[in-house]
Amino acid sequence: MSDTKYIFVTGGNLSGLGKGLAAASMGRLLKARGLKVTILKVDPYINVDAGTMSPYQHGEVFVTRDGAETDLDLGHYERYIDIDLTEKSNITTGQIYQAVIEKERKGSYLGATVQVIPHITNEIKDRIHGLCSQDDETPDVIIIEIGGTVGDIESLPFLEAIRQYRMEQPRGHVLNVHLTYLPLIPTTGELKTKLTQHAVKELRAIGIQPDILLCRSTRDMDDEMRKKIALFCNVPFDAVFSDVDVKNIYFIPLAFEAMGVGSKLVELLSLKCGPPDLTDWKDMVEAIKNPQGKIKIGLVGKYAILRDAYISVLEALAHGGIANKVDVDVDCILSEKLENNENWRDLLAGYSGIVVPGGFGDRGTKGKILACQYAREEKIPFLGLCLGLQIATVEFARNILGIADANSTEFDELTPEPIIDLMPDQKKITRKGGTMRLGHYPCIIKPGTKAHEAYGVDVVKERHRHRLEINNKYRDQLEKAGMIMCGLSPDNLLVEMIELKDHPWFVGTQFHPEFQSRPQRAQPLFRAFIKASLEHHRRVEDLAPGRVEERVKI
Repeated sequence: MSDTKYIFVTGGNLSGLGKGLAAASMGRLLKARGLKVTILKVDPYINVDAGTMSPYQHGEVFVTRDGAETDLDLGHYERYIDIDLTEKSNITTGQIYQAVIEKERKGSYLGATVQVIPHITNEIKDRIHGLCSQDDETPDVIIIEIGGTVGDIESLPFLEAIRQYRMEQPRGHVLNVHLTYLPLIPTTGELKTKLTQHAVKELRAIGIQPDILLCRSTRDMDDEMRKKIALFCNVPFDAVFSDVDVKNIYFIPLAFEAMGVGSKLVELLSLKCGPPDLTDWKDMVEAIKNPQGKIKIGLVGKYAILRDAYISVLEALAHGGIANKVDVDVDCILSEKLENNENWRDLLAGYSGIVVPGGFGDRGTKGKILACQYAREEKIPFLGLCLGLQIATVEFARNILGIADANSTEFDELTPEPIIDLMPDQKKITRKGGTMRLGHYPCIIKPGTKAHEAYGVDVVKERHRHRLEINNKYRDQLEKAGMIMCGLSPDNLLVEMIELKDHPWFVGTQFHPEFQSRPQRAQPLFRAFIKASLEHHRRVEDLAPGRVEERVKI
């Protein structure tokens, strides 16, 4: 049996309390003490993975380096702990049941009646234990976040599994952290503890006693309230912590450390480690608190009413701001608002940079094309991601090459001018789940380009999630008209990046660079995009001071 310690993070009351951010923050505090940390997200839904789920229901689909389509919380884990996770770091009910049924079909259970206990719970515990050997190096601590809330029927097998797991580990090797909600009653100005009491009661009824309580609220608890919660929830007073709202999510680790969360984790798990070194994180937080300027970026997408649909893009833009010592204010603009609107240019006026992110389907496509056209014509810094590259190419073909029918076969399978088309190995695929071009692939960058200037190297590896590409039949035409194919696959068959010759900064990527950005190490393209946007902002301000803030409200 390994010496790995385990932290199980559960939630009560309601979803969206921030279990993922809390788990990531605890991981950061432990890593700052010199410990090797890895992390696992358990999603109770029956989907095998997040790949086929609507962003409106689930937010962004995060892609790991090995091509797993996962929950967006893995993005938080990677950004906070600064590690690259794999498909082992996200399990779902669908995966568990699929694995158990496959074993039953093979006769692995020797004719036994297959049941939730022990077969489903054993499979869950095997997946948790499998993280002990991730990357051929045993972690000191594994953090496991159980999605959903206590009381959800979907979560019960996982909660039972972690109850068993604690019993099977040596004493002191497992810790249960429970996140609950303390509502503020506006009429009285009081924080109320009853919801927390009931959430802990539900958890204890399942057989799990929390060791630490994180109480999410809009303000700190006083000691009397902590004593009350400790008494009724059977948790020591010094293990009851406030999880107070903060202005920026990167402030959370320092807030936890100041309250003593990190020290309590070390104490309860008897971890052998040094004092925390959070110097770099503190420097990064200070840079966020004290920017030397501010710029506005317009993000034009079809899911703009739900910011979680673009969470990695938004965070990568923020990281670019940190690297350039500037505050980045992003407006998410619903692309359909630009369509059939004679004032569509006014809706884009005043932004220092424009981003068109990824997505699927033709809804809102016309609005995205207009955004690309505006950025190209008005010389506004532009970053197109995945579909954003494809849309920018279609716009260029229509308005520069004069190919009026230029389109993508995703939007029109019978288009006579398929500027964007399915990759050859995708044309016979009928199943949707897990069949795209996913994960790390190399890209050769053309010297002398803005892309090469941003990266500073000739070859990079970035994460992909797509089925379509620029049609090679049109590459010569596009290049002759001023589109530079600045990034290509090693075999020269796939266009990975484009940029425009006569433009201050107009770059599109077929991959998703946002997935590898970190708050302390901005992804190079986002760093360069924000730098270009800041330079554009300053040029505009020099020409017409104050006008950059004059903008039609969206």
